[in-house]
Amino acid sequence: MFGRRYFTHSVLTLTVAFMFAAMHPVLAHAGSGNWTKLSPAKSPSPRTYSVMAYDPVSKKIVLFGGATLTSHFNDTWTFDGTTWSQVKTPVAPPARSATSMAFDKQSKKLVMFGGFSGQAFLHDTWLWDGATSTWTQVKMKSWPAGQSGAMLFTDPLSGRAMMFGGYNPERVLPYSATTWRWTGLAWNKLKIIPPAYPRAWGIAVLDPVRNNVVLAAGSTDILDTNTTWTWDGAKWMQQNPATPMPGLSGPGSAFDSDSQSVVAFGGWTDSAGNQTWSWTGTNWNLLNPARSPAAREGAGMAYDPNLHEIVMFGGDVNPVIGKLFGDTWKWTGK
Repeated sequence: MFGRRYFTHSVLTLTVAFMFAAMHPVLAHAGSGNWTKLSPAKSPSPRTYSVMAYDPVSKKIVLFGGATLTSHFNDTWTFDGTTWSQVKTPVAPPARSATSMAFDKQSKKLVMFGGFSGQAFLHDTWLWDGATSTWTQVKMKSWPAGQSGAMLFTDPLSGRAMMFGGYNPERVLPYSATTWRWTGLAWNKLKIIPPAYPRAWGIAVLDPVRNNVVLAAGSTDILDTNTTWTWDGAKWMQQNPATPMPGLSGPGSAFDSDSQSVVAFGGWTDSAGNQTWSWTGTNWNLLNPARSPAAREGAGMAYDPNLHEIVMFGGDVNPVIGKLFGDTWKWTGK
């Protein structure tokens, strides 16, 4: 349901062994941005591992689903920078958490795939149309295997939605290293050699300044998730930053145009964190804002280009005992 911690502590008692990435001593960089807590009149209920993405058509951030320890959601919310509004759609995807969503420039729709329902790993694909505020399920003859924690992103060359990784304990190799491209009608499995290291619940963010996608963090059972990779539209390339970001599970992430960097917050190793990291194109910097949200994993994050701010909602510090967040924050880079 959630990140790696859920599968070792939940009532489902899924038994998976995890490797923890080593923390590296780093210097914090001050003056690179600020977190501000917002006070919207209405908000989604506290939850973790909901999905958030910016929709250029409606010019709003879209949030879907998420979970508590005992329930999953299938509600849709939008945020305009000030107000959260629940959208009553004629049709809604089934409830889920740990799904992912990215904008497909060719169809002008958000594409959402998979996730965990509380009982099953899902393999359905849904499209969000910001012009009509509606969900549509795409019926297809074949599809990727059901999984949670897969990372969706927009391809820097084609503008298509793409997907990497994911987790399903029923597979021989639970963590995936497969790359998929959305065609508008189906998922096309790509043969990428070498692939990036397998993982789930990591970050995969389009960097429009450097025209690539940055992949980092997450959980896995082999190799390391403190490695950083970039996707240029044709191949994955491992990077060698002097300071790697730790292999955090379930950090929030988005690209910040003001600082021209990928920003990541939170995530979990042996305890939930409240660190803010930025990717400069060659290195990870640990930032030192004057104020930070409470430590958490599973927060939703998305960048609003009209407001020039990253919006973050929810997450959890300990879903096993019910410590969930329903707060909204914004990050303003500089």
